[in-house]
Amino acid sequence: MKLIITGAQGQLGREFIAYIKEKGFDFIAFSKKELDVSNFVVVYQTIKAVKPDIIINCSAYNHVDLAEKETYLAYKINTIGVYNLANCASEIKARLVHYSTDYVFDGTKQGFYTEEDDPNPLNEYAKSKLYGETLLQDFLDNYLIFRTSWVYGAGAQNFLYKLEQWAKDHEIIKIVVDEFSVPTSTRTIVEVTLKALDMGLTGLYHLTNSGYASRYEWAKEYLTLKGIKKLIYPALQADFNLPAKRPKWSVMSNEKLSKILGTDIPDWKHELKKFCEN
Repeated sequence: MKLIITGAQGQLGREFIAYIKEKGFDFIAFSKKELDVSNFVVVYQTIKAVKPDIIINCSAYNHVDLAEKETYLAYKINTIGVYNLANCASEIKARLVHYSTDYVFDGTKQGFYTEEDDPNPLNEYAKSKLYGETLLQDFLDNYLIFRTSWVYGAGAQNFLYKLEQWAKDHEIIKIVVDEFSVPTSTRTIVEVTLKALDMGLTGLYHLTNSGYASRYEWAKEYLTLKGIKKLIYPALQADFNLPAKRPKWSVMSNEKLSKILGTDIPDWKHELKKFCEN
């Protein structure tokens, strides 16, 4: 089984590479510079040359607020890029794995979001991700779409890294208390993805750690585990007046996926503790 991994320098791409190297997989990983998914000619030539069995798309435009201004860039990567990969995967009969977001929901549901709930994105980033989902489903049958949330791992591209930087510069850190989702580690995403591939799974699923938290709870738990003593002030989403509107509640259920795979996906607190111990 031969794999292509796009977005090799992102936190999820790096996690995949580290994990599958240990497992001895046959894979080729491409950074954005090496494989720009928005360039159809380059994508086509690369995939035709490598002829992978599976394409794992870790390429993404994740700048939620900047996407309100850089709308073209968001759609270029999150929508057109997925369309390009889907077309090429279809031609060589490869399976395409793609990652979307909890932000496709508007936050109005009272309860966990499931795969059967209708999306209603509130910002341009989320819209670009949803359109990517739709195009993939329209042009390919052999796909896996995983909606994830509040992803963190090694590196500087996540909330936890930013939180540590804020803690270095401030005694009091303001963190949103009225925004809820599920902190999810890149390790969990990689392990569950590979198990799903091993079982031949296709379709759309919610892939998160279990449970849920406010961003304030998540920050407090992380700083406690790291032994960083700072005052975390519970602020409201409205206090920050950010360019992109975010759902206050985007908690997704992973029940469907965990039942099919026959596995219990770890609780977010348990996984966060393991992350801090490494």
